[in-house]
Amino acid sequence: MSKGDKKGIFDGLIITSFCWAIVGPLTMKFFADHGATVIRMETAKRPCTLRISTPYKDGEPGINRSGYFNHFSANMYSFSLNMDSPQALEIVKRLVSRSDVVMENFTPGVMEKWGLTYDELKKVKPDIIMLRQSGFGLWGPYAQQPAFGMILAAMAGLPNFIGEPDGIPLPVGVSPYTDCISPRFAAAALIAALDYRNKTGKGQLLDLSQFETALYFIMPALLDGAVNGREPPRLGNSCPYAVPHGVYPCKGDDRWCSIAVHSDEQWANLCRVIGKTDYIDDPRFNTMRNRKQHEEIINELIIEWTINLTPEKVMDRMQAAGVPAGVVKNAAEISEDPQLRHRNLFWPIQHPDMGLFTHLGPSFELSKTPAQPRTPSPRLGEHTEYVCTRILGMTDKEFVELVGAGVFE
Repeated sequence: MSKGDKKGIFDGLIITSFCWAIVGPLTMKFFADHGATVIRMETAKRPCTLRISTPYKDGEPGINRSGYFNHFSANMYSFSLNMDSPQALEIVKRLVSRSDVVMENFTPGVMEKWGLTYDELKKVKPDIIMLRQSGFGLWGPYAQQPAFGMILAAMAGLPNFIGEPDGIPLPVGVSPYTDCISPRFAAAALIAALDYRNKTGKGQLLDLSQFETALYFIMPALLDGAVNGREPPRLGNSCPYAVPHGVYPCKGDDRWCSIAVHSDEQWANLCRVIGKTDYIDDPRFNTMRNRKQHEEIINELIIEWTINLTPEKVMDRMQAAGVPAGVVKNAAEISEDPQLRHRNLFWPIQHPDMGLFTHLGPSFELSKTPAQPRTPSPRLGEHTEYVCTRILGMTDKEFVELVGAGVFE
């Protein structure tokens, strides 16, 4: 694997990663993009759900052609290993002996079945750090439940905050919400554990619950429920302390712009932009409380203006007047967004099965050791021979014999 021109902040760090779905790869991506050698343990017998998830390049299915998988997996190694093989456990232990971290995000019980608990790994590498990132944590009444992002978001209560006032709860979009939130917590915890090991020489077990990470975004509501016995109402696009506050239709096919007014000054500026200066001191709208009581009238007033303009013009005119506003962009617009392109969030890398494919880069930059796009997302098992012969020190004869025995499947 090419290392690029500059060393990353995690250069030399080796992580054996039993990743699955999004939460595992996205956690490891923080480290791989900054130089760590992340070895993803995979198998063709049960490929990662992302490898078999649409969309596929040119609509053609293939184990290495999923845009979902490839978007999150640049700079990593893929090691194909059949864990049902009698030799598999010994191979994993050899890899652990050369690793700094073992990460997994399976339901508790899987690593136990394979004999790969933290206590067993410590026998192989006393200072090993193990990060276990399950749905509900390693203990408690929910611990053994399989977990997916949409289900975890529901159990955390998030859908109860989404929907129209008289409507039903709605899911958090179509994305695995906790899969994208939990890695931020996991990366910080792992960095802290690495720092602790550097100071003390001791490893440790990190037990992270994805369910718990989802709760941080609704803490005010949890406090209100616990202290005052109130459940927050569903508000649609409205906000208790901002009027107008919504997404408004604009000129074009399914084009929208969001507008949020939090102060009397912003309300006055909005009225000037839409040519309704007589509404600035109108007693129905001259205070936040009064505007809230007449929110429907305000929304209709704004729609009459936005519907004749593109969302870009609405945003530009509002922002120029000091009124918060933003275009609601679609996927194509986001992928070509000049701000994201300028900051190198998207990494175009040549992929053997996908051609020139845009991988996801990091959303932050280290000034001295920036992340680098070194290699594309791996094909399944692409680095098995390299890891065995170059990292584990196997002879060619030993590797070929293990291949013949069906160990690397």
